[in-house]
Order: sequence, then C-alpha cells, then structure tokens
Amino acid sequence: MPSPSSTPAESRSTDATPRRRAGRPPAAVLDQDRIIAASLKVVGSSGYEGFTMAALARSLNVAPSALYNHVSSKRDVLVLVQDHLTSFVQVAAFNSEPWDRAVRDWAWSYRDVFSRHTPLIPVIAVLPVADAPKTLAMYEAVSAGFSRAGFPQERIVAAIVALESFIFGSAYDVTAPADIFDSGSMAASTPNFTGAVARLSDDGYGNPADVAFSLGLEALIAGFGALLV
Repeated sequence: MPSPSSTPAESRSTDATPRRRAGRPPAAVLDQDRIIAASLKVVGSSGYEGFTMAALARSLNVAPSALYNHVSSKRDVLVLVQDHLTSFVQVAAFNSEPWDRAVRDWAWSYRDVFSRHTPLIPVIAVLPVADAPKTLAMYEAVSAGFSRAGFPQERIVAAIVALESFIFGSAYDVTAPADIFDSGSMAASTPNFTGAVARLSDDGYGNPADVAFSLGLEALIAGFGALLV
C-alpha cells in the first residue's frame, strides 16, 4: 500500500519509473576511426613517448581489454595512423601531369600533412609498410609515375627515400621558431651568415620554411630529372 503521505497518483508515478540497472553505462562502440582520432589526440598532447595502449584506452574511456578486441598491438595502431595520414597525401597528379609537376605536388602535400603531426615522424619514417593499404597505394602511384617518366627502375625506391628524407626534415622546419637562426650577440662576428638570414625571405614566398623547401625540392627534381631516359 502507498504510504499515508503519498497520493495515488504519486504512488503510480513512482512505481512506473524504470529502475537504473547496476554497472557501468554502455560505452560507445569502438571502431578504427575512433581509435585513430584518439591516437592523434594522445600523441598531440603527450608526444610519442606518452603514447601507450593504456593512455589510448583512457582517452577512449574504455578498458585496455576492449581496445585489444580491435588492435593486437601498439604497432597495429601506428599502422592505422600511418595509413590515415598518408591518405591525405596527393598523388593524383602522377596520372595526368608531367613528372616534375607531379613530384612537386606530391612533395608539397606530403610535407604539409606531416608538418601537423611531427611527433609521429620518427616512428612512421621507419615503420614497415606491410598491412598498410593506403600507404602502399601512395607508393604504387609514385613508383608508376617515375616508371612512366623513364626513371631507372632500380633507382626508384632510392629516389623516393631521398625525397621522403627531405620532406620529413622540412616538415619539422615548418614548426621551427621564427628566430631559429638569430645570431644574437654574435651577429657582428658572423656577418655573412647574419646577412644571409636577413635576406632569407627575399625569394618571394615570404615564409622561410617554404623558401627552403622550394629551393631544396627544385634541386632534387632537377637532379633526378637528369636520370630520366
């Protein structure tokens, strides 16, 4: 019976209210997109050194065991991240543009993508590409473009590695402080270097990182172009 202080309506309302089940509320379903987004967030805030499976699980608000239902190791997560980032690198020009223009478009795009994720560069630069379909698709498109242009096949991979080494280093340069080459109190004793730094932006780009990247890339394209047959 309802208590003397309760009205019949109040009693019915109380009885009809569904009771909350014990236990944790259900978590959102994990998928690759959520894992990748959380991984980039963890690396962005804590660096690669702070990127652990436990930290990733906390970021996703799940138990580590739930995470291991989708990926078997930290390497698997990094392959997913590598593939995700590589998918933004533009390679379409290798199908329709002259070789030098295609290399230029690919390299600028590649640098811009990884300049936003520099903590991952030391890892991704040496991460095997097996099981990374989008990364392999990028390399296939670039290799095919080099081959069609008449580049010696035995030098294609070496040329790509040389370009990537330059691209990854240049991605770091994008985030360098503006006064990185300021000679400070030693300006008078380093007049040639100090004068060159003062005129660094005279090439028309304005941004010193873009000036350096353009100069180096054009030199590489010209050098590799001499090998075309």
